[in-house]
Amino acid sequence: MSPQTPSDQVIAAPGERTAARHGWVQALLAVLAGAIVMLAVAALGLWGAGATGLPEHAYPRVVAASVVTAVGGTIELAGDAGVIADTRAGLTVIPLSVTLAGALVIAAGFLRPLRHRAVAGAAELAGWAARIAVLWLLALLGLALYSHQNFKISLGTGTISDIGDLIGVSPEVGFKTAVPVTLLYGVLWLAGVLVLALLVSRGAPLPARLLRFQESVRPAAYAMVVLLLACVAAGAVVALVVAATRGHVPETFAVIFLGLPNLAWLAFTIGLGATWRGRVDGPFGLPMPHVLDQVLRTPDVSTVNLRTLGHYDGRVWWLPVVDALLLLGAAFLMAARSPARMRAWQHAVRMALALALTVLMICLVGRISAHYGLSLIGIGDAGGGLAGELLLKPRLWSALGLAVVWGLVTGFLGALLARGVRRKGEVVQDTVG
Repeated sequence: MSPQTPSDQVIAAPGERTAARHGWVQALLAVLAGAIVMLAVAALGLWGAGATGLPEHAYPRVVAASVVTAVGGTIELAGDAGVIADTRAGLTVIPLSVTLAGALVIAAGFLRPLRHRAVAGAAELAGWAARIAVLWLLALLGLALYSHQNFKISLGTGTISDIGDLIGVSPEVGFKTAVPVTLLYGVLWLAGVLVLALLVSRGAPLPARLLRFQESVRPAAYAMVVLLLACVAAGAVVALVVAATRGHVPETFAVIFLGLPNLAWLAFTIGLGATWRGRVDGPFGLPMPHVLDQVLRTPDVSTVNLRTLGHYDGRVWWLPVVDALLLLGAAFLMAARSPARMRAWQHAVRMALALALTVLMICLVGRISAHYGLSLIGIGDAGGGLAGELLLKPRLWSALGLAVVWGLVTGFLGALLARGVRRKGEVVQDTVG
C-alpha cells in the first residue's frame, strides 16, 4: 500500500467527526462545478440579451468569452475592413453575476473537505489549493482557446454600400482571448477567492501561526461578504418586481444573470454619496435601469450621483436609507462575531477599514469601458450609426473617504447594539446574592 499524503488523511480525536478527503478527485469536482455554473449563468444571461441569434453560430463562443472576462481575462477586439477602411473596438467590462456564481461554488468546494478541523498546516492548505489551481488553469485555458469569433458587418444601403462594393471593402470585427494575460488574472482571481473563503468561514482551519488574526479579520470579512450578498439579493427582488409589473422579462433575465452585482453594488456606492462619471453613445448599450440610461445618454461625459439620478426619479433618495440599514446590520453582525472584550471604537475603526476595502473592490471591478467604430478613408463613421461608446468610472478617492466615514459611524453604533449579545464561547458567571 502506498502511504497517504497529509492532504489525504485526517487525524481526529475520539468522538470527533473527520473531514472529507481532499485529493485530485475532489479538486476536479470543485473546478467542474464552478465552471459549469459559470457557463450556465452566462448562457442564461446572454439568452435574455438575445445573443442566441448571433450569426455564424457564435453563441457558445460568446458564452465562453463571458466566463473568461468574469475572472479578469482579457478579450481582444479587432477588425479588418480592407486597405482603406479601419475598424476599431475595445471592451472592458466584468459580468459580475457570472463572477459571483463561480466564486461561491468554487469557495464551497474548497471549504467542504476542510470542515470539522480546528487547525491545518500551511503545507496542507497550499497543496489542496494547488490541486484546484492546476485544474482551474487547464479549464480556463480550454475556454480561452475556444473564445474567438469573427463577424461580417453590413454597410447598409445607399452611397456607403455602393462605395464599399466598388473598392472591395468587406468589414469584419471579431474577438479573441489574450491567453497569457487571461491565465495570469485567472489564477489571481482564484487565489483571491480561496483566501477570502478561508477568511470568511468560521469553521475553516487556519495554520497555527495565523490563528491570532482570526478574531480581528474574520468577523469583518464575513460581515462585508454578507453585505455584498444582501445588496445583490435586494437588487434581485427589485428586478423581479419590475419584470412582474412592467414586463421585459428577457431583458430582466439578462440583467440578473449578467450584471446584477454591477448594478446593485453601483447603487450601494451611490447611496453612500459616491460619484461616478459615464457616457452612453450610439446604438450600443447595457441592460440598465431607465433612469441610469437617461443620465448617461448625453453628448458629454455625465456625472452619476444622488443629485443627478434624483432629478429623474425621486425614489433614488431612498438609497442612503437602505445603505444605512444594511451597514448597521453588517456592523452588528461583525460586532456579534467579535470577542466581547473589543471596544466600540475598535469596531468602528475595523468597520471603516473593511468598508473602504469593499468599496475599493467595487470601484475596481465595476468600471466599464467599451467603444466601437468603423471609418472609411479615415473619415467619420462609415457604417452610418455603427459607432458607439460606453463609459463608467468612479471618483475613487471621494468614494473611499465616504466609506471611511460611514464605516466609523455604523461600526460604532453596531458595537453598541451588540453589547447585549452573548458571544460564542463567552462564559456568563452567575452572581450569588
